[in-house]
Amino acid sequence: MDLFFSPLACSMATRVALYEAGADANFLEVDSPTKTVLNDGSDFRAVNPIGLVPTLRTDEGVVLTENAAILQYVADRFPQAGLGATQGIERTRLHQWLCFIGTELHKGLFIPVLDRKAPQETKAYALEKNLSRLDYVDNYLKGRDYLLDHFSVADAYLVTVINWTMATPPIELSKWPNLKAYYERLRQRPSFAKAIAEEFELYKAEQARRKAAA
Repeated sequence: MDLFFSPLACSMATRVALYEAGADANFLEVDSPTKTVLNDGSDFRAVNPIGLVPTLRTDEGVVLTENAAILQYVADRFPQAGLGATQGIERTRLHQWLCFIGTELHKGLFIPVLDRKAPQETKAYALEKNLSRLDYVDNYLKGRDYLLDHFSVADAYLVTVINWTMATPPIELSKWPNLKAYYERLRQRPSFAKAIAEEFELYKAEQARRKAAA
């Protein structure tokens, strides 16, 4: 299978899930500004017209988009890794967390704050409205190791998103001690440690390319 990704973007959650599953995959880096697949110079929009990562092309050639859907596919595709949840309320809770992370944290809080073109008023509004979501997660994680009763793709997504606090000074993780402890513990997990190290190096190379092109 092929995972189209950009360094340290939300697509890193799928890289983590694939590492957890011990799955073979081709990792194809997408240059965000140009939508070029760096591995071969092709136009990423020929695969995903919207041009957003992650995009996963399965071994059968099916193209999947949207982080929550791709993560659930990986969990179902490799059940031996235990990254998903069985039918019933636990699977619903997994859906709940993937939706919450994607809408309330990823798009609602972090995207406006990370957007270099967003007006300061927009950033301030996003912080005022959505920081309470971190309060909710922090309170939920008190006395818990994971979002479910085991490590799941929801944890892969949450840690990937919380990793962005390194680039968002207004969101100081120390204000949420349970979330901070959770993040620091899980980023030491081999799958996360490997993914973060690899993608950080790619991110530095990406920034160097942009500086040279400016």
